[in-house]
Amino acid sequence: PSGPTSPEPLAPRERVTVVTDVFKVTFDSEGGAVVKTEFVRHADMADKSKNVVLLDESKDRIYFAQSGLVSGNGVGAFPTHKTAMKVIPGERTLKDGANELSVRFESPEVGGVKLVKTYVLSRGSYAINVKHEVINTGPAAVSPQLYLQLVRDGNKPEGESSFYFTFTGPVVYTEAKKYQKAEFSDIEKNKVDIEKTASNGYVAMVQHYFASAWLLGDGIKRDLFMRKIDTNLYAVGMITPLDAIAPNTSRSVESKFFAGPQVEKDLEALAPGLELVKDYGWLTILAKPLYWLLDKLHSILLNWGWSIVALVVLLKAAFYWLNAKAYASMAKMKAVNPRIVELRERLKDNPQQMQQEMMRIYREEKVNPMGGCFPIMVQIPVFIALYWVLLSSVEMRNVPWALWIHDLSSPDPYYILPLVMTATTLLQTALNPQPPDPMQAKMMWFMPLIFSVMFFFFPAGLVLYWITNNVLSIAQQWVINTRMGVPPQFNLP
Repeated sequence: PSGPTSPEPLAPRERVTVVTDVFKVTFDSEGGAVVKTEFVRHADMADKSKNVVLLDESKDRIYFAQSGLVSGNGVGAFPTHKTAMKVIPGERTLKDGANELSVRFESPEVGGVKLVKTYVLSRGSYAINVKHEVINTGPAAVSPQLYLQLVRDGNKPEGESSFYFTFTGPVVYTEAKKYQKAEFSDIEKNKVDIEKTASNGYVAMVQHYFASAWLLGDGIKRDLFMRKIDTNLYAVGMITPLDAIAPNTSRSVESKFFAGPQVEKDLEALAPGLELVKDYGWLTILAKPLYWLLDKLHSILLNWGWSIVALVVLLKAAFYWLNAKAYASMAKMKAVNPRIVELRERLKDNPQQMQQEMMRIYREEKVNPMGGCFPIMVQIPVFIALYWVLLSSVEMRNVPWALWIHDLSSPDPYYILPLVMTATTLLQTALNPQPPDPMQAKMMWFMPLIFSVMFFFFPAGLVLYWITNNVLSIAQQWVINTRMGVPPQFNLP
C-alpha cells in the first residue's frame, strides 16, 4: 500500500531513537515507521563489539515496519507510511524503576482523517504495543482500511553460512493453514500460495535466530499479502477494514509489533504459533520436545555445552536396546565375514550359486544383513531434529562451553572438535564389519570422510553433540562385541 504524502508537512522529517533495557528502536517521523532495531543483549557474530541490528536502513540492508491507511473503495487518500508526521515530545530512555515508555506520532489531516500512532515499549520485552487511532475530522463518514506491513530486501543475513540451510523470508500464519512461508524468489515469480483472508494469526519476516512480526488480536478480519514492491524489495502484511467512522468520532485498533530473538518460551507467550518462526521444518513434531528437554537440562546444569552432552546421553539411553540389536547384528556379521569373503572369492564366476550359498550361511547363523541398519535408521530423524534444535537456538549465540570454546554457535576456531569428530567417525567405521564387496568397502570409508569435512564449518555445539554420540556408540559397540565373543577389531581400508 502507498499513498500521496501530505501536501504541507507540519514538521521537518526526523529520526527518534528510544532505548529500553533490551533494545534501541529508531522511528522515522515519515509515517511513524520503525526503521532500526538494535539488540543490546546480542553481540554481532562478525564483530563482537557491535550489537545485532535487525531492522535497518543501510547500504547492506533495507528492512522496515510500516503502517497506514488506505481507502476501502479506492476513492480518496488517507495518511500512509509516506505521510509526514509530528513527533510528540516525551521520554526517550526507559528510566530505572519505570516499566513503560511511549512514542507518539500525529499525522496532519489527509482526506478528512487524522492518524495517531502510539508505540508503548515495555521493560524486558521485544514486543511493542501499537495503537492506531483514526479520527474523522471531515463532514462525512469514512471507512478506511488499516495496513500493517514488513518491508525487506531479499538478501541473506551477512555472514550466514551456506552449510546451515536456514530460511530467510516472509511468513504468514493462520489457524486454518498454519505456518506458510515463501522464498523471495517465489514472490518474484508470482508463485506464492498463502491464505488470503483470516481473522487470526500474524505476518512475519524470518531469518536465522531473529524475526519481526505484526500481531493483530483474534476475531479481527484481515486480508494477507506478500508482494514485490521494488527491485529486490519485498513486503508481507495484512489489511484490516475499519467500520464506518462518523464525523468528529474516532476508532482505535490495537496491535503488537515484535522484533527480537527467537526464544521459544517468549514467542509462545506472545501469540499462538509465533514460536514456529524458529523453523525446524518437517521435523517440528520431534524438535519441539527435544528443545524442551534441552531447556530443562540447562535449568539444572546452567551450561548449554554440558546440557547438549547430557541430552545425547539421555537419547542414547532411550535407544539403548535398539542400538544393542543393531550392534549384535553387526557382531554376527563380523563373525561370518571371513566365510563370506572366502565364498565370494571361490564362486566369483558363478554369481547365482554364490548368492544361494550366502543366503544359506545367513540362515544357518541366523544373521540378517540388514539387521544392523534398521534400528539405526529409526533413530536418524531424532538426531536430525536435534541438529535443527541446536542450529536454530538463539540461546547458543556467543555462549561459551569450556576451555577454548567461547561460542557454541560458531565453528571451533582451532578445529580441534572437528578433528576429534573425524577421528571418532573413522574409529566407528573401522569397528563395523567390512562389506564383502570391495566397492562397498571403499564407499564405507569415503562417506564418513565427506561427512566429517562438513563439520569443520558447523557450529561447535553441533560438533560437540555428534562427538558425544560417536563416543557413546563406540563404547556400546565395543561392549556388545566383547560380550558376544567377537573381539573388537579395526577393519582398516
